[in-house]
Amino acid sequence: MRSKIIIPGGSGFIGKYVAGFFHKKKYNIIILTRGKARIEDGITYLNWDGKKFGHWIKELEGAEMVLNLAGKSVDCRYNERNKKEILSSRIDSTKIIGEAIDNCTIPPKLWVNMSTATIYEHTLEGIANDEKNGIIGNDFSMNIAKSWEKTFNNFTLFATRKIAMRTSIVLGKEGGALTHLAPLVKYGLGGKNGSGNQFVSWIHIEDLARIIEWFMENKKATNAYNCTSPTPITNKFFMQKIRETFGISFGLPATKWMIEIGTFLLRSESELVLKSRKVIPRKLLEEGFKFKFEKLDKALKNINI
Repeated sequence: MRSKIIIPGGSGFIGKYVAGFFHKKKYNIIILTRGKARIEDGITYLNWDGKKFGHWIKELEGAEMVLNLAGKSVDCRYNERNKKEILSSRIDSTKIIGEAIDNCTIPPKLWVNMSTATIYEHTLEGIANDEKNGIIGNDFSMNIAKSWEKTFNNFTLFATRKIAMRTSIVLGKEGGALTHLAPLVKYGLGGKNGSGNQFVSWIHIEDLARIIEWFMENKKATNAYNCTSPTPITNKFFMQKIRETFGISFGLPATKWMIEIGTFLLRSESELVLKSRKVIPRKLLEEGFKFKFEKLDKALKNINI
């Protein structure tokens, strides 16, 4: 019997890529989705609501890994309704998965729960935030991350290893940040955002999948890991590198007030562009993980947007 990997919330960009990555390695992949139950490209989709037990719980028995990616996208306006859903979708799904694992006869070997590098403060100067010395702050986004990880850490599961995955901006061809940025660059709007001095922490989708595989293989890996490339880059140079990918030398810059108007019209938030995320993966590097895409140039060339 093939080893099972269960991916709650796996219907999005990251989940589909990771599911395909492990499916090619002959794992039995089961995605828990709010959509209809089905089998698609050899991957099983089971319905769940992310809040209560259902038929899906039996699939956790004997699983190699549960990879929880569930949570409402933060690419929305932070009104009270959306803020409540952003929080509850993360807390409820994490809580019900923990309870389900706790009730297993043969619990999953590993539980990886999505978190976010946004847990750290807006950082422009000084050293980058790592897992040991990073400064965790106090605003809506950071408090979401803290509550998310607190719920995850509240479970003591002696037979299941646990890892919180603090992920940065994920770059890939089929989704993520580049699908929004590429059209802007092509139409001459790919200049710096705001001051351009804010840092962008990023990771290639393939390296993220490889990190998850590394978590499975390295039995001593536990607690929180920053899942970012080792080379955060300022927004100014981040946008420049994307322009170079398209052979475009110039892009109109967007001032803060322009971004505020634009994100309002797009029903998003300026924080997603203007917050400085200067984060490095200290634990991964110290414990021997080798990135395939350390530099943005190589990542963009590989993605070939």
